[in-house]
Amino acid sequence: MNDKPFNELPLLPPNTDFESKKILKQSIKANRELARLKGYCSLLPNDSILLSSIILKEATASSEIENIITTQDELYKALISKEMKTDPQTKEVLNYRSAVWIGYNEIKEREILSINTILKIQAELEGNNAGIRKVPGTSLMNDTTGEIIYTPPSDETVINKLLANLEKFINIDDETDYLIKMAMIHYQFESIHPFYDGNGRTGRIINILYLVLNGLIDSPILYLSSYIIKNKYQYYKLLQEVRTKDNWEEWIIYILKAIEVTAKDTLSIIESIISLMNKSMNVCRDKLPKTIYSKELVELVFMQPYTKISYLVNAGIGERRTASKYLKALEEIGLLESFKLKKEIIYVNKELYELLKK
Repeated sequence: MNDKPFNELPLLPPNTDFESKKILKQSIKANRELARLKGYCSLLPNDSILLSSIILKEATASSEIENIITTQDELYKALISKEMKTDPQTKEVLNYRSAVWIGYNEIKEREILSINTILKIQAELEGNNAGIRKVPGTSLMNDTTGEIIYTPPSDETVINKLLANLEKFINIDDETDYLIKMAMIHYQFESIHPFYDGNGRTGRIINILYLVLNGLIDSPILYLSSYIIKNKYQYYKLLQEVRTKDNWEEWIIYILKAIEVTAKDTLSIIESIISLMNKSMNVCRDKLPKTIYSKELVELVFMQPYTKISYLVNAGIGERRTASKYLKALEEIGLLESFKLKKEIIYVNKELYELLKK
C-alpha cells in the first residue's frame, strides 16, 4: 500500500509485518494494563482531581526530554500567582499543559485528530503561528560526535503530502491494533519533523490524543515521557533503525512496552493519590467541626498541591472570609502548610506535593 516515497520517507502504513508473534505478545500486555488503568479511572467520582497534577507531571517530563528544565515548585507558584515572574523554561512547560487541553477539547468536539488540531497544539507550545516548515529543517545529529544521522523532508509540498497521508492513517479504522498504529504514527510524525520547533513535544501529545480518540482511555492521563527519559538512548536508536534498517518490529515493541510500564506506573500514582485523599478525608472528618468539613473541600485541595482563598470562592465553597477560615482550619490539623507569595497566602498540601515529586 506504500505509494511513491517523499524525500525517502515512505507513506503509511509501512510495508512490513507489524503483527509478528513478538509484537502481538507485547500488544496483549500493553492493552491489558491500559484497560486496567481505564477501568480504575472510570470508577472515580471526580477524575479532575487527578488530571491537573498528572498532566503537569507529564508536561515537566516531556519538556525535560528537550532539555527544558524547571522545578515542581516553580510550576505550582507560576500557576497560582499572576504576580510571579515566570522564567522561560517554566512558561514552556505550562504551555505544554495548555496545549494538551486544546488538543483534548478539539478531538472531543470533532471526533477526529486533524492536522489543523496538531497545528494549534504546536502553536500553543511555541507561542507563535510559524506553522509548517517552508525551509529545510534542522538535521538531527549525534550529540556525542556531531554526525548528521537524519535529515527530515525539506520541501513544503512534500511535507504537506506526508501530513495528509498521516492524517488519513490516524483517522481511518483499518482494524489494526490501535497501540501498534500509535507506534507507527509516532515514528512518522517524528520523521516528517514538520515544524521549526516543538516537534518532539507535539508528537508526544499526539500519542495521548490518539488513545483518547479511540476510547482506550477517557481522559489525557497516560504519558510515555517518563519511560522515554529512562530509556532515551534506545528511543533514538530504534527511531533511527526504522529509517536505516526498516526495523519496525523492535520500534513497535519498544512503544508497546512503554505503554505497558507507563500504564502500571500511572495506576500506582493514582492509587497513591486516592489513598492519601481518603486518609485526609478521615482526618478532616474526625478533627474538623461539622460546619467546616465537606468532601468538596478536601477534594479541592487535592486538585493540585498549592491552593489559595480564591480557589474556594470560585468553587462555591464559601465567601472570602469563610474560605480563609476553612484553609486555616486545614492548616491547624496538619493537612496544609502556608507561606506568603508576594501579597498572597498560599497553602500547600505537603503530602500530595511530595507524592508527585517521586
